[in-house]
Amino acid sequence: MAFDFQTLTFLAFAGVAAMAALAAISARNAVHAVLYLVLTFFSVACTWIIGGAEFLGVALVLVYVGAVMVLFLFVVMMLDMEKSPSQQGYVRYLPVGLLVAAVMLVQVLALIGVRSALEQPLVENAAVAAGQSNTHWLARALFTEFMLPFEVAAVILTVAVVAAVMLTLRRREGARHQNPAEQVRVRAADRVRLVKMQADVPLAATKQEEGAP
Repeated sequence: MAFDFQTLTFLAFAGVAAMAALAAISARNAVHAVLYLVLTFFSVACTWIIGGAEFLGVALVLVYVGAVMVLFLFVVMMLDMEKSPSQQGYVRYLPVGLLVAAVMLVQVLALIGVRSALEQPLVENAAVAAGQSNTHWLARALFTEFMLPFEVAAVILTVAVVAAVMLTLRRREGARHQNPAEQVRVRAADRVRLVKMQADVPLAATKQEEGAP
């Protein structure tokens, strides 16, 4: 079976996404795992763009790679989840970061080459066949034919958020936490105390009252 350059590039992107996902779940360093996950999302976005789903690919890059995963990376680096000894700065993360950046650069160049030499789509584009834009067709299909899977995914994500909050709110010794019920029941007398103190008199005024020269 012969493969053209477009198909080979698609398979290469899919292979990089699979390997990056495996590295993300097997990395012992939390920051490295987030960097590998960024590469996974970017590779999946490239496969979507080659497949004709440009809107999904761009949305994945803008929303997840450009916002969510960068926020995750900052939070993980600030929390320092691995409890490493002395802060060594970003230099220890530089090799993996450069590797991920280099792979993403190669993917961008390959994607530009594929799109410029594209003669026919890799798969039949349903939006083009329906005479609609990619975004219009996706919205109509998502909220009509696939409404039930969409709602199920929303429920699963909501349950995952609630479970994550419950897991992080576990009582741990030495960890600071808030108790909203106690904060609401607080009284001013418990937090503020008025103390009567003698006023300080300047030294010059004291000598003047005593008749000192």
